[in-house]
Amino acid sequence: MTVSIRPHHLLCMLTYLGKGYTPAFVQNYSTIVQRLNEGEPIELVEGPDTLCQPMLDEPGCHCRNESVRDRDRTAAADIALALGRPLEKGNSIVLDRQTLSFLRDAFANGSIRKACQGCEWQNMCSAIARNEFRGCHLTPPD
Repeated sequence: MTVSIRPHHLLCMLTYLGKGYTPAFVQNYSTIVQRLNEGEPIELVEGPDTLCQPMLDEPGCHCRNESVRDRDRTAAADIALALGRPLEKGNSIVLDRQTLSFLRDAFANGSIRKACQGCEWQNMCSAIARNEFRGCHLTPPD
């Protein structure tokens, strides 16, 4: 199986500490991170993904907004440039320890963070990166 993830959520996963919008969102997120920690690959999707599922029926859900799609396009472009390969809908990626370490380094140095501009979680994620990602839940196998 694969986990369907939109591109900007690849950035969010780098700093996931078990916090989120609602208890259902956090529960779902933690389950997905556990699947990734077990080596399950990610399939990139456009629009709402597996992480979005608990939010889709919430009033004011932002998962379908154009601003979020813009965030996805920016994240995909930055991550693709960093990885040196296309990052498009339908592509898959495995977040092994080497890839995760590479992406976290790029996140910490700001080279893949344009999509984070204006995000309500930006300050928290910046603090996590400054703290060398200590306590983050995403810890996939080698």
